[in-house]
Order: sequence, then structure tokens, then C-alpha cells
Amino acid sequence: MIYSKSFDRCIKELSKLPGIGKKTALRLSMQLLKMNQKDVEDIANAIIDLKKNTRFCIRCGAMAEGEVCPICTDNNRDKQIICVVEEAKDVFLIEVSGKYNGVYHVLGGRLAPLDGINPDDLRIKELLERIREDNVKEVILATNPDVEGDTTAIFLKKLISKNFNIKITRIATGVPIGGYLEYTDEITILKSLENRREML
Repeated sequence: MIYSKSFDRCIKELSKLPGIGKKTALRLSMQLLKMNQKDVEDIANAIIDLKKNTRFCIRCGAMAEGEVCPICTDNNRDKQIICVVEEAKDVFLIEVSGKYNGVYHVLGGRLAPLDGINPDDLRIKELLERIREDNVKEVILATNPDVEGDTTAIFLKKLISKNFNIKITRIATGVPIGGYLEYTDEITILKSLENRREML
């Protein structure tokens, strides 16, 4: 114990979050200590509320408070265009642009054989079922533009083409090579969607 048991515990718990190392956890813990009681309680309650009331949509895999997310139940959305992303957070990032009017499908990751992530570990079967059930006309592959993301996109393109005669597109290279959607601004993401190219 360096400071106090409660301070050490806060550092330890915050360090469990991805991307939060011990130094960052220490700074966050110190900031929480300086904040007033109500603000700290609001943060704590928001985290508890998030875990208690937020789940993943049984249809597309995006975040939802019920079984199905608002995007899937929105009748104004074009159900015949599906944008395939790796994680639920990617849906939020694309939605910020306010211009995409189709629906989504969250894979829950991307192919990474060296890490033991294979096709059966992703929500690929569910994607094929949706394409069939909703008479989908276009699938936009918006996996991250890095080695694993491109590998996943190519695999999906071949699999979908084998089973369906539909348009399959890939987001344009406005998203930097090796970059992630979460580090790209909404204007760049929007342009990448607008300038998507058909995969041949």
C-alpha cells in the first residue's frame, strides 16, 4: 500500500479497463478524489446503470436497453442495406455522422487466427440469416482497415458472394490504413461511407 487502501483499490480497479495503465489509473483516481461527492456518485451510478440496463441487440448486436435496439425497430431505416462493423462502439461512431440510413450488423470482433478468433467465433451465421430474411440488396463492409479487418472483409465478401447475388461494398480509404474507426473523425467516416467501392 502506497497511499491508502481505498486509493490503491481504485487504481487497481480502473487498471482493469482496456487502455488504462497504472499511471493513467493513478491520475484518474486522484481526479476522482478531488471531485465533489455528488459528481463522483453520479459517475458511479452511471456505470452501475449502464451495466444493469444496457445489453446487446439480439438482432444486430448494437447496444440496446431492450432486446432489440432503436435502429432495428425504426421503420424509416432502409433494412435492405446492412453496414457490417466489428464492435458495437463502431455503430455509435458511424451514427454520429447522422447521414447513414441503413441498419447494422455487429460481428463481435474480427478474424485473427493467431489469437484463436475464427469464423465460428463471430456473428457471421446471423449475418447470412439477415441477408436472406430481409432481402438485403447491399452489404457495406466497414471492418477496420488493417490486416485483420481486411482479412475479415475479404472472407465475408467471398462467403456472401457464394450464397447471394447482391452488391458488396467496402468503406473507402479515408480511414487511415492501419487505423481504427474510433480514432477517425465523423467527417472522414462519412466520406468513407459515401465513397465506398464495390468489391470485385
